Amino acid sequence: MHRCPPGTVIKANSEPLNPRLDLANKSPTGFSWGYLGSGPAQLALAILADYLRDENAALAHYQAFKEKVALPLIEWAPII
Repeated sequence: MHRCPPGTVIKANSEPLNPRLDLANKSPTGFSWGYLGSGPAQLALAILADYLRDENAALAHYQAFKEKVALPLIEWAPII
């Protein structure tokens, strides 16, 4: 499991990624990756909401996206 250390900022388009807690509050403590838990769920939701610009689509697909993308990020964790 990898939790972002305090002060870590995940960016999208050079701006801090909005966790989108307004859509679903899966992990108010922050993003993480490498396992199938709440931190990766919040990361997946935030990425999809930012990329798709469609809140309903992000909510419909973030769990599958978490399994396909946020879980395998453990391999890339040092470069994120």
